Amino acid sequence: MYITRHLEQVVLRANEMFPVVMVTGPRQVGKTTMLEKLAKDGRNYVSLDSPINREMAVNEPALFLQRFAPPVLIDEFQYAKELLPYITY
Repeated sequence: MYITRHLEQVVLRANEMFPVVMVTGPRQVGKTTMLEKLAKDGRNYVSLDSPINREMAVNEPALFLQRFAPPVLIDEFQYAKELLPYITY
């Protein structure tokens, strides 16, 4: 059973105003669950928990962003800070 988070509406509004939105917070509070639910509206979802995805994001950031084209939700983004210079709007 999904529990609606108050942050959902904040994320959706921020998404309308900004090309990039980052969600941070403590572990195990439902960030990923919420983002996966929001991704169902036609967004790509990718997790950098996957070693293959993480390796591509770190070593081939441009290729990674071609493979997972916007709009995309990147979970565990902290594992590939190399993506930052490649994120454009």
